[in-house]
Amino acid sequence: MILASGSPRRRELLSQLGFTLVVKPSNIDETPLPGESPTELVLRLARGKAHACEKDLPPELRGQTVVAADTTVWFRDVELGKPADTDDARRMLRALSGHTHHVSTGVAIARAGEERSFVETSDVTFYELTDAQIDSYVSSGEPMDKAGAYGIQGLGRLLVREIRGDYFNIVGLPVARLVRELEDMGATAEEPLLCKILEGRHA
Repeated sequence: MILASGSPRRRELLSQLGFTLVVKPSNIDETPLPGESPTELVLRLARGKAHACEKDLPPELRGQTVVAADTTVWFRDVELGKPADTDDARRMLRALSGHTHHVSTGVAIARAGEERSFVETSDVTFYELTDAQIDSYVSSGEPMDKAGAYGIQGLGRLLVREIRGDYFNIVGLPVARLVRELEDMGATAEEPLLCKILEGRHA
């Protein structure tokens, strides 16, 4: 499988399922279009990354399954990117405190001449956070390279009161939905662990 992403979290999630990966990150313009919603944006970017990756593949890799993804954190229809500085991280965390926000991942798959794409959205509700808790978390440094100023797989898990939806989507890739899409696209024994799991569904 060709992973059109440099995300170590996505690489780890797919490797845990038994996929043999070739990592070929795609660099495309990620500027939102005027009036584009967060879900429309991640879907467009995932498709764009998949197409760019396919176009740049060397001959020996052409025909392999390409998976591309893009994830965004958003609250009240506003995207929350990576904080510019510690003050910006505090601002984001105060805004999310006690509220429910959303994490959407767009996924695009290109396989054997077929293309498929989808968006998965999970809802995350934070506890009410005190200024001291926010300051302590920001001082850990973890928020600084994370969209929404937190990482749910790290210390950021302590901020979360409730999740509705796929946890792994929040990490960066909705793997359960992905493997079902691959099955529908004709996944074969080249993905041994995937097929073993899917065979169990039909037993």
